[in-house]
Amino acid sequence: MARRNRNKILVPEARNGLDVLKAKVVQAQNPESAKFEAAEEVGVPLKKGYNGQLTSQQAGKVGGRLGGSMVRELVKMAQENMAKKR
Repeated sequence: MARRNRNKILVPEARNGLDVLKAKVVQAQNPESAKFEAAEEVGVPLKKGYNGQLTSQQAGKVGGRLGGSMVRELVKMAQENMAKKR
């Protein structure tokens, strides 16, 4: 069975907005440093460049911290938007 990339952004124009959201949820100064700040928060030794020494669990902690926080923020934004329309 072929694997497909589920991390592909369906609307490429949304990339900048998603990067800004990523920085916002970890209170980072810029989107490029967001994953490094998230890694520091969960105690994962992430560095620029190759990170092949990380375990799947460590990588999941960083991705889960970012992804989970982004989803929570998007749900909150949607709820606020729906409340305004009522």
